[in-house]
This record gives sequence, structure tokens and C-alpha cells, in this order.
Amino acid sequence: MLAPPRSGCYAAALAAVAFSRPRPRCSSLFQHRSLAFSSRASLCFNLSSGMEHFSTKGSTDKNKGLVEQLKQYGMIKSAKVAEVMQTVDRGLFVPEGSPAYVDSPMPIGYNATISAPHMHATCLELLEEHLQPGMRALDVGSGTGYLTACFAIMVGLQGRAVGVEHIPELVASSINSIKRSAASSILNEGSLSVHAADGRKGWPELAPYDAIHVGAASPDIPRALLEQLKPGGRMVIPVGNFFQDLKVVDKNDDGSVRVHSEASVRFVPLTSRAAQLQDY
Repeated sequence: MLAPPRSGCYAAALAAVAFSRPRPRCSSLFQHRSLAFSSRASLCFNLSSGMEHFSTKGSTDKNKGLVEQLKQYGMIKSAKVAEVMQTVDRGLFVPEGSPAYVDSPMPIGYNATISAPHMHATCLELLEEHLQPGMRALDVGSGTGYLTACFAIMVGLQGRAVGVEHIPELVASSINSIKRSAASSILNEGSLSVHAADGRKGWPELAPYDAIHVGAASPDIPRALLEQLKPGGRMVIPVGNFFQDLKVVDKNDDGSVRVHSEASVRFVPLTSRAAQLQDY
């Protein structure tokens, strides 16, 4: 596992500079669900120091301040994404004592992390048109449940947000976090659920999905997830081994798919529970 960052986005910038592939790119700080756009690395120095300004305020103000900073530096462009990230307090989804409102991934145990806020924003913006009220969303490798909660807020009570995580302990803690969040009523009404299962197989019981997000890298796009993507739907998934690309997969009405690369990234493999916990 790579060493933890020394100071939030400062380390993100170092990691991004060290990753030298010639495209808009990302580089991981941790070896699970972690991304940092090198094109934004220079902004991270200011963003990290800016977050300190909010350290004495209440959690709601800190979360709002984080979102405002991300907007200021162009990391959030969508008003809807800004609104949902202000509504779902990131501080409820990180381990106690972690600096929740800094733009950096955080370890959450079990060789897993919660992604940096700007990466959550990126994925939400890529999927926004497929997270409209009444739609269905699948979050593979849901971890803390933060992004699943955001999906639930966006699709609402008439929609369905499903998280799949193969670490049962993370499933339990994510449900507890969601219960304390703005998405609690959606959980209680049954329009949001989190399941302990192998995310590579998706969650066919509630398919098809308008939006699918995958939080770990697969050698290729899993057939099960393609089959569960609704015609007209979109999937965001990192694909590759050592060199990986964040792929955007759009399924046409006739069932064919169009795929493009959004950025170069580094994620740990989409793998089994046993493999993830091997050195834990």
C-alpha cells in the first residue's frame, strides 16, 4: 500500500505529478477507490489550505465550505451536484477523527478508502442526467455509502438507489451513517438499500439501472453490469490493470454500447473479498 498523504491535497499533487502518462490524468493516494486529477493538482495546494478556514465551524458549515471551495476551483460545475453534496454531509461518512472536509481520500479500514470529494463530484456530474427523479442507480463497491446516499437524494423516493459492498462490516457501518444523514428517510421508505455481495455480479434483483458507478478497476467491463444497464443508461467504471482509464459506457436503445475514456486513473482491482483482505 502506498504511504498515506502527508497533508491532504499536497500529497495529491505529488502523486499526480509522479504519474506521467500524457493525458488528463489521475493518480491514486491509496490503493482502493482513490483518484486525484493531476490537471487540478496546482489547485489542491490552495484548496487544502482553504479548508483549514472551516475547521472551527459546525459540520454543516464545514461541508458547505468544502463544496463552495470545489465550486470556486472549478471542480464542481453542476448546481444540482453542488446541492446534493451540500445536503449529504461527508463528515458522517468518514471515521471519527479523520479530516472529512479536505479534498483527499481517507482510509476507512479493510484496505478501503472513501474517495476524494472532487472525485465524487466528477462521478456525480458524469451520471447526473441518469440520476433524475424516479430513476434507478447502482453503486458497486459502495464502501461508506456516501455516494449511494447522494444517488438516493437525486433519484428520490420514486427512484431506487442500491449499494453493493462485499465487506459486511462496511455494509453495516454505511447503513448506520446513512441513517444519520439527509438520506435517512429514503432508507426508511425502502428506496435506498445496501447489500453485502460481490459487486462484479451487480444486483440483478432491481435491474435494469439508469446509472451504474463502479469504485474499483476491472480488467474489462463486467458482462453482468452491462446486462443490468438499462438502454439509454450510463455506467462509469475504471478499466485496466496497472494502467487504467475511467470509462464512460453509454448503452444505446438497441442494446449496443458506446465507450469513451474520461481520464487515466489508478484504482485497486475489482476483486473478491478474500483477495482484498489478504494483507489486512
